[in-house]
Amino acid sequence: MNPPPNGPAHAYLAALTERLAADGCTVTSPPWRDHSVVAAARGDRKARWMGTKVELFVFASVVPEVDLTTLGEFTGWAMSYAKGLRSGFSGARNAAFVLPALVSDRVQPEAAQWAAEDARLLGTTLIGRPITVQAVPQARRVTMYRGGTVLGGMFTKHVMTKAALYFP
Repeated sequence: MNPPPNGPAHAYLAALTERLAADGCTVTSPPWRDHSVVAAARGDRKARWMGTKVELFVFASVVPEVDLTTLGEFTGWAMSYAKGLRSGFSGARNAAFVLPALVSDRVQPEAAQWAAEDARLLGTTLIGRPITVQAVPQARRVTMYRGGTVLGGMFTKHVMTKAALYFP
């Protein structure tokens, strides 16, 4: 059973889309399976990162239920999709982070636990932090890995600041 289009999960996704656009992200809507996806991208460069460009990709979709299999498949799809969107050269001067988020009124504990466990890597310069959002009336629970990573560690604060802005 799909969440109602006027329910809390869809309202959360609409508000997320507004937050992404307000922060200067380019927002598109690629399909994933039979679900619409909010996809956003932005690039940042700061002197303290020694001129390195950091690209941040956000992918979010509403699903009937977030389970471990669905979250894993969506994370893999989002990371592969982001790899195809990256600008510039991969490597020491260009890092990319992916925030793949599934939103539902039902999130299985195993899926939330998997999201909280660790970041996921694709190659050496693409780091994913899967997110589950349980959106129920009058409440929500956002779960993701909030620790550091060996690869891309100097960007953790920036990524976590953006994640907190996008996924309150």
